[in-house]
Amino acid sequence: MPPNADIWEASLGAELNGLREQLLRHVRERGGATDALVADALRTVPRHLFLPDLPPGSAYRDEVIVTKRDQLGQPTSSSSQPTIMGIMLDQLGAARGQRVLEIGAGTGFNAALLAHIVGPAGRVTSMDLDHDVVERAEENLAAAGVDGVTVLHADGALGCPDRAPFDRIIATVGVWDLAPAWLDQLAPAGRIVVPLDLRGVQRSVAFERAGDHWTSRSARPCGFMRMRGSLAGPERTYLLDMATGLVLSLPDDRELEADAVVEAIDSPSARVPTGVIPGPFDLLDGLGLWLAIRDPRWFALSETDPGARLADAPLVAPDGRATVGILDDYGLATVRAGVTGELVVTGDDQPADELAAHITAWEAAGRPGSAGLRVDAYPPGTPLTAEYVLDKRCVRLALSWPERS
Repeated sequence: MPPNADIWEASLGAELNGLREQLLRHVRERGGATDALVADALRTVPRHLFLPDLPPGSAYRDEVIVTKRDQLGQPTSSSSQPTIMGIMLDQLGAARGQRVLEIGAGTGFNAALLAHIVGPAGRVTSMDLDHDVVERAEENLAAAGVDGVTVLHADGALGCPDRAPFDRIIATVGVWDLAPAWLDQLAPAGRIVVPLDLRGVQRSVAFERAGDHWTSRSARPCGFMRMRGSLAGPERTYLLDMATGLVLSLPDDRELEADAVVEAIDSPSARVPTGVIPGPFDLLDGLGLWLAIRDPRWFALSETDPGARLADAPLVAPDGRATVGILDDYGLATVRAGVTGELVVTGDDQPADELAAHITAWEAAGRPGSAGLRVDAYPPGTPLTAEYVLDKRCVRLALSWPERS
């Protein structure tokens, strides 16, 4: 051993501890890791060992890190953003000694956090559809010295009946539906947290039993890669321009003429000011949800090249810009940001007027978003009087804002 090896290892350990503390502070500033067990897990579990191809400084950024892509370059596996991990683990509320089922193994980091939270008397079972992802997660967990986690290669929609019942179930992939197996395998007083699709937008929803149905205890905005396998939904994503990374996402399987869509985006005939100047969080959390549950024509549009078609899009992220719009036989319209931050609609005449009307109605309603949102899940075919009802294959969802009623 070199004479300065002990000093070097001590220095590296101090640096890594500092990076974890810095990440935890950042997560807590953004509203995550309010649970003491969750905070201790983020402070303790070494994320860099689950991202061995990155330098430690990069591994401890509060960013999603893609670890696998398909043949078209679309992400299929990742290490989620630590903030949303902290938020969802807060929602889950796992405790010492509990049994947890995780749908979507990723790098194994979230399973390691769960193992730290439930402790030696608890048990974590993680499932993934891809064999190579399972192997990589197992290797990372072993490198980090994590015990109490079993990673299985299987369709997570089926759950794991051999290890049920579970006190907590969490999905780290976007789910279109609530799998009957999950609900059947959850203990009577259990809780399930899933990034649930609400007509193309996702909310991390924590559900518990409430008599003859399931009701939400909390809902937070999120964005995850969609679940594949038997529980895959009808959502469709179209790469419109590979050079700029222009991607259009639809909540259902509609026919789309890509060239016509690009032409309509490039050559709008109308520009409609709305007089609405929302904050970034209101826009991210509220307007997309408002459109999704009210207008089946809605879509999301994103681009990784910030200087291309979406240079004035209202949503800005580290990897590009994004906006929303509506699309039908009369054309399309998208939301843009004016120089003052005012939302402006551009596109074809009729859709532009209708999209602008949606924005002003959302403003008049008080910009509703995830705060106060209640989601109730009933068996299919249950008669409901709720204003907003979304039918899935396995459940029927009722959406409401009780405090606004």
